[in-house]
This record gives sequence, C-alpha cells and structure tokens, in this order.
Amino acid sequence: MDNSLLVSLSQQLAAYKSMDVIANNLANVSTAGYKRESAKFEEYITQVAPSEGQTGTQKISFVKDAGTSRDLSQGNIQDTGATYDFALNGKGFFAVQTPQGIRYTRDGHFTLDASGQVVTEQGYVLQGDGGSITVTPNDSNVQVAKDGAVSSTVNGISNQIGKLQVQDFADDSALTKQGDNLYSTSQAPTAATGTTIRQGALEASNVQPVLEISHMIDVMRAYQATASLSQSQEDLTRQAIDKLGQMPN
Repeated sequence: MDNSLLVSLSQQLAAYKSMDVIANNLANVSTAGYKRESAKFEEYITQVAPSEGQTGTQKISFVKDAGTSRDLSQGNIQDTGATYDFALNGKGFFAVQTPQGIRYTRDGHFTLDASGQVVTEQGYVLQGDGGSITVTPNDSNVQVAKDGAVSSTVNGISNQIGKLQVQDFADDSALTKQGDNLYSTSQAPTAATGTTIRQGALEASNVQPVLEISHMIDVMRAYQATASLSQSQEDLTRQAIDKLGQMPN
C-alpha cells in the first residue's frame, strides 16, 4: 500500500478513537462522579527508502495511539436530599467490596440492601473503617458527618454506626477503569486528607457537553479532510493505471 495511504489511515484511526472517547464522555454527562477522558496520541516516525527523484532515506510520520488521559478535577456538587447520597468534596474515593475485590469510586449514590447494608446500585457493599456499614430497623435519623462518621438515633439516644472510608492514592491517574464507574489499582491506599463528605448530595460529572460537542465537530472535520485526501490519492492511482492500460504494447 502507498505510504501516503498508510499515513491517512493512521490519522483516520486516531480520529475514530477520539470520537469514541468523546461519545463515551457525552453518554456519562449525568453519571455521578464520572471523570472526563481524552484520547492521547504520539508521532511515530519511520525511515523508508527514497522514491523516484528522491535521495537518501525519507522520514514518514504516522499517528500512534498513546491511550487515554483522565481529568480528575472536581465536579459540581448537587443537592439531592437522599439520605444515602454522599458527595466527596476534595480528593479521594469511596471503597466498595465487589466479587473481584475492593474497588474505588467517586459515585456516591448508595442505598440499603435487604440486610440493611449500604450498597451501590449494583449491590457492592460500601466500606467503613471496620467493614460494611449496616443500618438496623431500630436506627432512625441516619446522619453522616463531614469526616465520614455515620450515626443514628436509637430510642432517643445518638449511636455511632461506623465511619466511611475515603481512600487516596499516590497517583490517581494510574487507576484502571473496571466498569460501573469503578476503578482498581495495585497501589496501597492511604486515608484522604482535607476531604469532606456531604450527605444528601452527589458530585456531578465534570464533563462539559458544549466543549465535548465542539471537540467532536473538530474531530469530524479532521476525519473528513483526511478521508477526502485518501480518496483523491486513490483516484490519482486509478487514473494512472487506466492510462497505463491504454498504452500500446
């Protein structure tokens, strides 16, 4: 295949990857605690033999996929009034127990399961300093303090149920997505410092739809320009072949 077509193909694949990432961001505009992602690319230069009329080896630049980066900036905190909605104000993640082990999330939308444990929508158990947080039928007026202390009222007496874990890591960007707005990591967690918890609220996604749509339009234009260039190159090659075929033997 002609080198110019290979370069165009690498650019089209990069645009396709960018569109996929942007579409995922837009799909998660309303997902609590979701962090915006962006595609990363690198220039890959290779040396090729000279074509007719050229001297010395020639450099060709391709687009190389370098993965994605995650924007960990704080999303807006929105009041919900729900007892088991918790928003993190600052760094850190909630810890939840899954069948695959402990996972971490910024999505603070929780509920109670049949046994009174505080769980995610998928049924994963929210972790406190001593394990799961369990609310009994006798617990009323459940309150979560800014430091994560969970208390209730039992027969008119205040009772501490537990304290929520808020974990931080040396390199938050190294966390790996696991689906369901969860992350995993091999890093050792540490207790987050300076982070407060707000009950009856959720941290919104940090995706800005207008900016994402604007970026999508730019990527679409770049893809169309590259596709047009590829088509023009194919047309020139086809015309050259047709003219060669018409030449007498």
